[in-house]
Amino acid sequence: MKIQKKMEAALNGQINAELYSEYLYLSMAAYFESLNLGGFARWMEVQAGEEHSHAMKIYKFINERGGRVNLEAIDKPKSEWGSPQEAFEEAYAHEQKVTKMIHDLVDLSGQEKDHASFTMLQWFVDEQVEEEDSAGTIAERLKAVKGAPQALFMMDQALGQRKDG
Repeated sequence: MKIQKKMEAALNGQINAELYSEYLYLSMAAYFESLNLGGFARWMEVQAGEEHSHAMKIYKFINERGGRVNLEAIDKPKSEWGSPQEAFEEAYAHEQKVTKMIHDLVDLSGQEKDHASFTMLQWFVDEQVEEEDSAGTIAERLKAVKGAPQALFMMDQALGQRKDG
């Protein structure tokens, strides 16, 4: 069954949100590079790649359902943060916002009786649990190591080990 226009429009909005997330995390990666924290930058680069893959998952889904992908302008993300902790706290808050957007899409798919979209979106529901946990854990660890540069550099080394998803 062809995707309904209301669901198509909402999913197109989510593609934009995922691409904005990619942009935001690339901006955070550039910020971390400017601080010579290559591990933090690597973590954000991998995260940006994941956000791109999320956008493409929805892009392909819309096309498979006979809909039309409509790409809109991507807002410019900020480029400066007061500290690595502040950047990760923002990343965590951003993931919470994306989770709400996904939940709203799930609700809409139920209202529209769009079972295919509902099923596809369940993957995103599960993914957001992981996304929030990951960013939130790092933000909490940064809070704990505040004022301990050695610990920050140890975290940088550990985060640099993140593999492409």
